[in-house]
Amino acid sequence: MITRNIEKAKEAYKSKNAEASRAAHNVKHAPELHNQEQGQYIKSAIYGGLDGIITTFAVVAGVAGAHLSTGIVLILGFANLIADGISMAIGDYLSTKAEKEYNKTEREREAWEIENYPDGEKQELVELYSDKGIPEKDAETIVNILAKYKEAWIDVMMVEELGILESNESPLKNAVVTFLSFAIFGFIPLITYILARFIPGLESQSFIIACALTAITLFTLGALKTKVTSQKWYISGFEMFLVGGLAASAAYIIGSLLSGLA
Repeated sequence: MITRNIEKAKEAYKSKNAEASRAAHNVKHAPELHNQEQGQYIKSAIYGGLDGIITTFAVVAGVAGAHLSTGIVLILGFANLIADGISMAIGDYLSTKAEKEYNKTEREREAWEIENYPDGEKQELVELYSDKGIPEKDAETIVNILAKYKEAWIDVMMVEELGILESNESPLKNAVVTFLSFAIFGFIPLITYILARFIPGLESQSFIIACALTAITLFTLGALKTKVTSQKWYISGFEMFLVGGLAASAAYIIGSLLSGLA
C-alpha cells in the first residue's frame, strides 16, 4: 500500500516543488495504489489513438493527392480502421500475453532457485547491492532480513537480477482498449468526408477540414502522451503533430506521383 498521492507527487516533481512533494507524501486519505485500474491502460489508449489517426489520415492524404473521389477515401479509410485496428489489437494482446508468460516462467525459476539454493541467491543479491555502492556488510544485513520473506525476496530478485517489473495488466483489456482507441481517433479524419455526402458544397473543403481536425487531435494526443513519458506537454504535442504531418505529406506526395495509375 502506498501512503502518498502518486499523481500529486508526479506533479510536484515536474514543477520541482519540494513543498508540494512533502504534501503529497503526507496524505490523510486512504492509500493509493501505483497500478490503479484507471491508469493501467492509458499507454494502449494513447498509442492506439496516435497510430489510428496517423495511419487513417495518411490514407486520406494519399487519396487526396491522387485526386480520387470521396467514396474511395471512405472505402480505404474504413478498411484501414478495421484491418489495422484488429491487427494492432491482436499484436497488443499477443505481446502482453507473451510478456506475462515470460515473467511467470522467470518468477517460477527464481522461486525454485531460492527453495533449492538459497545461499547462492543470497550471494547474488549481495553482489548486486555491492555493485550499487552498498558496503558488503550492509548488503549482507539487508539480504538476510529480506530472505525471511520469500515472496518479497522473489519480487526483489525479479527486479534487481532480471530487470523485470511485473504488472497485472490484462492482455484482453489491453487489446480492447487499443482497438477502440484506434477506431475512435482513426475515425476523425473521415468525419468531414462522411458529412460531405449529406451537405452540399462541403466536399471541396473536406481535405482542408480533415487536415485541421487531424492536426488538433495529433497535438492533443501528443500532449496527453506526457502522462506516460513525463515530457513537456507542448513539446510532445508539437513532436506528434510534426511526425503525423510528415507521414501525411509523404502519403500525399506519393498519391500525387501515382495519380496517373488510378
